Amino acid sequence: MNISGKVALITGSAKRIGRLTATELAKRGARVAIHFRSSGQEATETLRLIQDDGGSGSLFQADLSEVPAIEDMFRKLDQQFGGLDILVNSASTFHTSTAEDTSAELWDEQLNSNARAPFFVAQAAAQMMMKRGNGKIINIVDVAGEMIWPGYFAYSVSKAALIAVNRGLAKAYAPEIQVNGIAPGPVLFPDHYTEEQKRTAIERTLLKRAGHPSDVVNAVVFLIENDYITGEIIHVDGGRHIM
Repeated sequence: MNISGKVALITGSAKRIGRLTATELAKRGARVAIHFRSSGQEATETLRLIQDDGGSGSLFQADLSEVPAIEDMFRKLDQQFGGLDILVNSASTFHTSTAEDTSAELWDEQLNSNARAPFFVAQAAAQMMMKRGNGKIINIVDVAGEMIWPGYFAYSVSKAALIAVNRGLAKAYAPEIQVNGIAPGPVLFPDHYTEEQKRTAIERTLLKRAGHPSDVVNAVVFLIENDYITGEIIHVDGGRHIM
């Protein structure tokens, strides 16, 4: 798929990987739907960066834990752009919890944010894409969903569920829509990480160094432009998943 002229929705594009993905796709000629939940100021900054670089984008606020909010967002997106070609499910939450201290509230919050919401967003996106006869859906998963990190138990389970969603959607919407996932490694650390935690994460990679957020964005571009990959998980983690 040629990105230029396409409509791309990036969830959680107010900051971090979502913002970088939105600005890169805009540079490549996509019209970008910038989704945010509560980070309105940051989302406005993402839009400014796109427009200052000559790109095109619009803001869409929605709490993706609410299906009616998802449906309303897609109605507005259809009215403004007249369709959708690319979805990048980047929005996510990340909380510590062991099996012993995971509460029902935290379990529900992690599963809702990291698995349920991406599914219903993808479901709505696919309906629009089918009208055009093709589309690309990319889910930002995590190696934690394959390894299950004891200190991030609910988060890991939620990402494992998203990996299953990714594979299921690839089957459900083939051959018109290609659905793939990207599992980043230590490319952009959580704000609460200490220097020791960062060093530990890097040491657990084969390459023994941190990556750069652009490594993930480059993988997004690759999956959009390649039309013969679906149901795949690309690890952009310096070899972390085989350690």
